[in-house]
Amino acid sequence: MCFEVKERDLCGRIGVLKTRRGNIETPYVMPVVNPIRNIIEPSELKSEFGFNMIITNSYIIWKHYKDNIKDVHEITKFDGPIMTDSGAYQLLVYGDIEVSNKEIIEYQEKIGSDIGVILDVPTGAHASREEAEYTVMETIRRAKESISYRKEKDILWAGPIQGGTYLDLLEYCAKEIGKMDFHIHPLGSPTQILEEYNYSKIVDMIVTAKRVLPPERAFHLFGAGHPMMLSLAVALGCDLFDSAAYALYAKDGRYMTQNGTMRIEELKELPCCCPVCNKYSAKELMEMEKENREKLIAKHNLYKVKEEIKLIKEAIREGTLWELLEARCRSHPRLYEAFKRLSLYVDYIEENDPVVNKKVRGLFFYDETSIMRPEILRYKKRIIERYTKPKDKLILVPMPKEKPFNKSKIFKKLKKIVGDEYHICFYGDPFGIVPSELSETFPLSQFESALDNMKTWKSFAIEFIKSKEYKEVIIIGEELEGAKSLSSINDLEKYFRCKNENIS
Repeated sequence: MCFEVKERDLCGRIGVLKTRRGNIETPYVMPVVNPIRNIIEPSELKSEFGFNMIITNSYIIWKHYKDNIKDVHEITKFDGPIMTDSGAYQLLVYGDIEVSNKEIIEYQEKIGSDIGVILDVPTGAHASREEAEYTVMETIRRAKESISYRKEKDILWAGPIQGGTYLDLLEYCAKEIGKMDFHIHPLGSPTQILEEYNYSKIVDMIVTAKRVLPPERAFHLFGAGHPMMLSLAVALGCDLFDSAAYALYAKDGRYMTQNGTMRIEELKELPCCCPVCNKYSAKELMEMEKENREKLIAKHNLYKVKEEIKLIKEAIREGTLWELLEARCRSHPRLYEAFKRLSLYVDYIEENDPVVNKKVRGLFFYDETSIMRPEILRYKKRIIERYTKPKDKLILVPMPKEKPFNKSKIFKKLKKIVGDEYHICFYGDPFGIVPSELSETFPLSQFESALDNMKTWKSFAIEFIKSKEYKEVIIIGEELEGAKSLSSINDLEKYFRCKNENIS
C-alpha cells in the first residue's frame, strides 16, 4: 500500500503518499518545475516554502539530456520525491512529440523518477466525440502495455484518466485503467477547462472518475493550483495537484488571493502578511526590475497556495470542510455555480462523509445550497428508514427559535392541550421534520439558520407522513397534503375543546 488515508471530511482526505524518497502528506500541491530554467529554484521550494515534492517534465529533460542521461534530482538540484510528467501536455498542444510510450517510460526509470506517468493521449476540452473515443481507447492501450515496460519496482506509476467532458467515456476509461496496476490516477485534460472557469464541468469529471476508481489510490487533478478552487476539488476527493500558475501568473503581474486574483499594478495595499508582502509595498514591487518583481510575486503566490492547503487540512481535521467550501465558492460566480452543481452528487458526498470519529460541530445554514450538506441527507434517510413512530396520531408545529425544541414554551403548551394521545413533531427547514423526542440529538439542536421560509421541507414532510402511516395528522400554520390544517395553537386548543365536548 503506497497511500494511506488518515482523516476524512466530506470526500476530502488527509493521507500519506509513500514514495521511495519519503512520505508526502496529502492534500498536496506539487509546484511545476521547468528542468531548464525557473523563476524560483527547486531547492528554494523546499528550504523556503516547505514543498517536499515537485513535478517536472521528463519529455523536456529527454530533449535536452537524451544523449547524456542524468538523474532528475541532479538536474533539478532537488533531493525530495519528484514526479515526472511524460510529455502528454505537449502532445495535446503540438499534436505530436518525438518519443514513444515505451521510450518515455524507460527513460523515466533511467533518470530516477520517484513517480512516473505513462504517455497518455489527452482528450482536451474541445475534442469531438470521435476524437475523444480515440484518446480513451489509445490511453487504455498504452496503460496496458506500460506495465510490461517497467523494470524498477519501487517507482510509483500514474495512470491518467481520459475522456474529457464526455462523461460516459471518462467513466469507461476510469473503470478500465482502475483494474490495472497503478498507484495514482490523474484526471486528464482539465487544464483548458480550468482556464475557461468551467468549474461545474470539473465537478462532473471528478465525481464520474472517483465513483469507479479504487478508493485506496491517490487521485490527482492535473493543472489545478489556484487557492480559491482547491477546497472544492479536495471536498470531492482530489488528493494531489500540480500547477505552474504561481510562476505564470507572476509573469503577468497577477497576485493570487484565496478569493481570486488581483493585478499588482492596480493595488495600493498588499492584502497579505506573507514574508514578501510584509517586506515590500505594492509601489516598491512595481518600481523594481521585472525579473525581481516576477520572482517576488511568484513567491507570494506559493505562500498563498501553501496557506490554503494548510487551512484545508485543518478544516478536514475539525470537520468544517463544508464551511470552508461554502465560503470559497461564494468568491466567484462560476465557483458558486459549481457549488450548486453538488446537488447532483449529494448521495456520493454523503456516502463518503465519515459518520464516526468526527468532531461534533454546530452547523450553519445560509440558503438553499446549505441544505445540500451530507448531515441533512443522512438524517432524512435515517428518519425514513430507521425511525419508528411512538403513536398513530401526529401534530406538526413550526420549529420554534428556542432550542432544543422539546424544551420550548410552545412544546410545553402543546403537551397540555393534546396530552399523550398525539405524537408531536416540528416542521421546517433545514431538517424537514424533527420528532420532539429526538430534538436534543445532534445536529437537530446544534445549528444556526438564516433560511428564509423556503418551504423545501414540505415534500419531505409528505414523504415522512406517508412512510409512517399515521391515522390522523394535524398541522398548525400551513396547508399540507394529508393533514388537517389549523392556523394557530389557539385554534388547536378550540379544536380539542370541541372534540372533547363531543366525545363526552
